[in-house]
Order: sequence, then C-alpha cells, then structure tokens
Amino acid sequence: MKKFSLFGALLLSACVTINIYFPAAAAEKAADEIIKDIQNAAPAKPEPKSALDADHAELYRWIDVAVGTFISNAEAAEADLSIDSAEIRQLRASMEKRFAALQPNYAAGYIGIKSDGFLTVREGANVPLKERNQVTKLVAAENKDRQSLYQAIANANGHPEWLEQIKSTFAARWISNAQAGWWVQSSNGSWKQK
Repeated sequence: MKKFSLFGALLLSACVTINIYFPAAAAEKAADEIIKDIQNAAPAKPEPKSALDADHAELYRWIDVAVGTFISNAEAAEADLSIDSAEIRQLRASMEKRFAALQPNYAAGYIGIKSDGFLTVREGANVPLKERNQVTKLVAAENKDRQSLYQAIANANGHPEWLEQIKSTFAARWISNAQAGWWVQSSNGSWKQK
C-alpha cells in the first residue's frame, strides 16, 4: 500500500497544469506599438529619471533577481504576444500607406472610429460628392485590413481563439490613440470629438 501511495504522489507531482491565458497587458502594448507605427506617431518621450538613490536602485535590482529566480522563463514568456510575421508586416505596411489618405478624412470629421475599433463614414452627406466613393473604399479597405490583422496576430501566437479578445483590445487602443479632433464612438453609441 505504501508503494502505491508513493507512486500516486509521484504521479500527481509529475502532472503539470499549464494555464494558457490571454496576455491582456502584452496585447495593449502590441496594439499601441502597431497603432503608433501606422499613425507615424512621434517616438515615446523618455521617462523622467527616478529620484532613487544608488542604494535603493541596487536593492530593487536584487529584488528583481530574487523574484526572477522563482519565476521560470516559461511563465515569463507566456505574457508575450508576437506581432511579427510576414502577414502582419504586410498588413501593417498596407495600413501605414493608407493612413495618409485617411488622415484628412479623420480631421474633416467624415470618418470616425466606432466603439468596436472599426471605421465608419460618419458624415456621408458632408463628404464632397466626388470624394464619397473614395472615402467609402478607404474605410472598407482599412476595416478589412484591421480584421485580417487581428486574425493574423491570433494565428501568429498559436491561439486563433484569441481573435475576439485581440479585437476588443485593439478597439480600446484605437480610440485611446485617436488624435485631437477625430471623432470616436463611446460604448453607448454616442459620438464625441477628441
């Protein structure tokens, strides 16, 4: 009986449960990086230097090393989100190129960012007649690329089931990264100008 319980204990200790969770913080960071690249945003401002003296900085470095000792690399790697594949690079390039044509339409209020992160022609009647078809095509192409980008990110990370979470994360980040003067839709459906 003792052998059996020892064997059972060894068997149980050998079982490892790996929780695959959606890395929300990594997704937000990736979304911000992609959006800022597309919008040709200025590089992030350097963070102000810490007022910590050298002793405190050394203490925090040792704490970081100690924590890193107990957390395996596999656990740390789970929080990463890959945004580099041939398909993702191609979609980003397409969106970066299109942004120059979209920007004046954002500024004029002709298009806006819906609460789901996709674009819409907001003021279709106000768009000059000769430009309406072009604006509609730009919005459709951008929305198609956004949907493809979200799927490509989910696929690149081996989790196609993350599509809706990636889409939701990007929606919030598109609105957050909207430039002053652009129109964005809130979750209740109302529009406001940033």
